[in-house]
Amino acid sequence: MKNELLQDLENRFETLKHIRNLAQSYDEKLFCYLLEQSTYKNEFKNRFFIMRNNTYIFKLNDFLTFLDLRNLSGSFTSYTNKIGLGFKTKSFLKTNNEVVLNFAYKDGVIKGGQSKDEDKKNEIFFNEILAKDEIDVLFARKALQNFELIGQGDLKENLNNANLLIKGNNLLALHSLKKKFANKVKLIYIDPPYNTGNDSFNYNDNFNHSTWLTFMKNRLEIAREFLSDDGVIFIQCDDNEQAYLKVLCDEIFGRDNFVGCVVRQTRSGGGFGTSDIGITHDYVLVYAKNRQNFTLNRIDKDVKELTKYFNFKDEKGSFHKRELKQSETQAGSREDRPFMFYPILVKKDKVKSIIKDEFIRIYNKETKNFDDDFLNTLKQKYNDFEFILPIKNDKNFGRWTCGFDSFLMMLENNEIMAENSKIYKKEYLQNERNSKVVPFLFNETNLFNGIGTQEIKALFENDNTTLFATPKPEALIKRIIEISTNENDLVMDFFAGSGTTLAVAHKMKRRFIGIEQMDYIESITKERLKKVINGEQGGISKALNWQGGGSFIYAELMPLNVAYKERIKNINDEKELEKLYNDLESKAFLDYRIDLDSILKDKEFKELDLQNKQEALLKILDSNMDYVLYGDIDDRDYAISDETIELNKIFYGDCHDFANAKSRNDKKGK
Repeated sequence: MKNELLQDLENRFETLKHIRNLAQSYDEKLFCYLLEQSTYKNEFKNRFFIMRNNTYIFKLNDFLTFLDLRNLSGSFTSYTNKIGLGFKTKSFLKTNNEVVLNFAYKDGVIKGGQSKDEDKKNEIFFNEILAKDEIDVLFARKALQNFELIGQGDLKENLNNANLLIKGNNLLALHSLKKKFANKVKLIYIDPPYNTGNDSFNYNDNFNHSTWLTFMKNRLEIAREFLSDDGVIFIQCDDNEQAYLKVLCDEIFGRDNFVGCVVRQTRSGGGFGTSDIGITHDYVLVYAKNRQNFTLNRIDKDVKELTKYFNFKDEKGSFHKRELKQSETQAGSREDRPFMFYPILVKKDKVKSIIKDEFIRIYNKETKNFDDDFLNTLKQKYNDFEFILPIKNDKNFGRWTCGFDSFLMMLENNEIMAENSKIYKKEYLQNERNSKVVPFLFNETNLFNGIGTQEIKALFENDNTTLFATPKPEALIKRIIEISTNENDLVMDFFAGSGTTLAVAHKMKRRFIGIEQMDYIESITKERLKKVINGEQGGISKALNWQGGGSFIYAELMPLNVAYKERIKNINDEKELEKLYNDLESKAFLDYRIDLDSILKDKEFKELDLQNKQEALLKILDSNMDYVLYGDIDDRDYAISDETIELNKIFYGDCHDFANAKSRNDKKGK
């Protein structure tokens, strides 16, 4: 079905091409129709005009985009049903250095309302122009309920300071939290569904790839607003969508803010069955809010590995030996560094030196020539010593890695040794930096997915552990947190899952915000954080000497229509369904275009089987009213308790309005 607005224009002006020409020439007849004559004049006015100094200004680009809209599976989009690299004008890539990612529904919003992994959704996309009002309501702040403080302290006093775990749709929760936490989050780590067909992304099978990209775009755009100016986001993904996600992120975060792509080994080799390729890795895309303001932290070196490396000892301590001769792979000829060429004398593994005056005569600075005759004279003079020169593999003269003065200083400090006609310098453990730059290849075995599975099973010996096919190990999240944050920084994960990010952040003395919409948030995520507070010793606990402590606040987006949707899904027979009709008519928010009473009396509806009746009822519920709007929290029709209202006001920073609102409602009730 064509959109009513498009149909109205075609009825009046015949073709969209003609309408486009009228718009581009700012035709007076078109404007009169849009503003005064059309049945939909208010809709046209709100979408395509802005008022400035009592004058309407026409938004031509929005109107032309609107004319390009096409209907794909019930959702309107101006982007073709094709995925590829393209210009911001929506044409595909030819010759342009400004590359973005175009795909169907790129100009839409998908809410993503699963509450169980097995749920399948065919959701409508809200187009940014046609559904502007619906999107505004969708993204308005939502009321919260079931506030709970886990740990020590007072709930009200901690509402603005504590760690936070929110149950509810993550897109809606992010928009609800934006005003409170914008520009305050140092690290966002997410492990979203990979769209592999085997994970929890069960939306719109006919456009699964486009749906996933829209799903991610909607969330990444709002996520960027949470990042502090020196903040960073880490996004876990696999081969299936990595390339598309990279270009999408270039558009959202800016290509100049790309930090790198971590390659993580997920398992050891073997056990691939009939697969042609053994997939043993995934990726983590890393983007800064502002690359100029962001610097990765160095990490501590492994003490055990260092001990193995520094495997020699003398009176000064442990050291390892490094050959003094310049590596063959670098500029290693004596002509490159003339003052790094000189003989070294060895007798019974004791190292000696020629004198300074002799060194000066080896190379003539004026003529820039080496005096090889004098070098032979020195060799004869020191014929009781092994006369060692830096010789390359091709038998030509090379050079040492240090000048003569530096060599004398190291020799005096007993930092030079000889072995098998080779000269080595000693590098001591005590002088070694105890930190290093992190390579973006994560291949340590403690970062494998199997470790994450073991950690979850150790915490929860029940069937719910099967919900997480590839839980990430705590050591992986620890690595990410330690290179990107410091103590007391704010960490966010809006695909919280089993709660690994939140658990590790808490153990590492960071603050956290977690969002999860799946039902297991209560049985797994929340319970895991309770165990962390109680001092559980799994994962990284022993390495950090974690002893427990701290607190977090749990709350839920306050359901409205979503509660009725759950009731509809769980109905088992016609009698239960009939009992629900009255509640739907009197309490639920229905699509304003729907007359429920007429539907219930309709002969075709009555002849539907139970499953089709359930699907029909789900469609008539207004998805924008799945949750109670925070702006409506004082409405007595919702019967929200004074305590819940007060907690919402404190949380959203409107506590000073609570007494006035309560007084107004009391007067209404009299």
